[in-house]
Amino acid sequence: MTSSSGSGSPRSDGSRSDAPRSDALRAGPAGLPRTRDIVLVVDDSPETLSLLTDALEQSGVTVLVATAGEQALALVQRVMPDVVLMDAVMPGLDGFETCRRLKAGALAHVPIIFMTGLTETEHIVQGLEAGGVDYVTKPINLDELFARIRVHIANARAAQSARSALDTAGRFLMAADRQGRILWSTPQAMRLVGASLPEAADGSLLMPDPLKAWLAAGAVPGAVAPVSLMAADGRRLDISFLGKTAEDEFLFRLTSDDAAGQEAALKQRFGLTAREAEVLVWIARGKSNRDIGDILGLSPRTVNKHLEQIYAKLGVENRASAAILAARAIGEF
Repeated sequence: MTSSSGSGSPRSDGSRSDAPRSDALRAGPAGLPRTRDIVLVVDDSPETLSLLTDALEQSGVTVLVATAGEQALALVQRVMPDVVLMDAVMPGLDGFETCRRLKAGALAHVPIIFMTGLTETEHIVQGLEAGGVDYVTKPINLDELFARIRVHIANARAAQSARSALDTAGRFLMAADRQGRILWSTPQAMRLVGASLPEAADGSLLMPDPLKAWLAAGAVPGAVAPVSLMAADGRRLDISFLGKTAEDEFLFRLTSDDAAGQEAALKQRFGLTAREAEVLVWIARGKSNRDIGDILGLSPRTVNKHLEQIYAKLGVENRASAAILAARAIGEF
């Protein structure tokens, strides 16, 4: 574990200017946002959160924020970050114990970088033993931090198996062989369409007949259209071919373009009202508050009121976090 020191150029408001570093995460072939990466920042310092959120978002990264260890543990149950920036010293559950709990759960393969003003050897060892992969000291040098993020995300992705990586990137996946038999499926996908899939004589599940026939005929890329199924929650889902992952393994993904079905899914998943679900669908599609107001015939103030309730029910603090949860819940992320 290494440590860094240094700071950016101070600004009049006390934060550090990151303008010269706005492309730091994009530099080089291993630059962060080949896809839009997710960074979870866990810190109780408003100054640190402001500095990192501004710099990371300018670099094209989606930033999730937790101001306490307990909040971070709850948030990762709904969103899988690509890397975690963890403050070591926080009231309540400190960063070391939070890291141990994250590593014992869903984030076993996600790199955690500690941020702290502590430099004593025992704290560095404590961070390593808790499961951290790196250690930076405050004030944070953004260039060095971004370089570490690039390296650790690349290493984590290289270390994961293809199936683990696929399951992290998309929650609604299934694979079939050339006979159309389901080889494996993410739990989320099976809960949605397991009851709608045909069964073989031995009780194993099969792909729908059009996809089964396409596989048996040679699985020529581009020669098959998505096939629709009815999900357990009432949505119309499309099964689309993604690619060949092994000699006799073909990967498919479930997606939904049905707005009403998406709203129903969000209502069921998060306990939203019908109007809140409508607003959240458009948040997931990247619309601004003004656009949402125009689409739904609402005033900007009313949209903001709905957003406050949505954030509370989803257990998030910002628009980006809500959009990610919604997009993943409706199978678009």
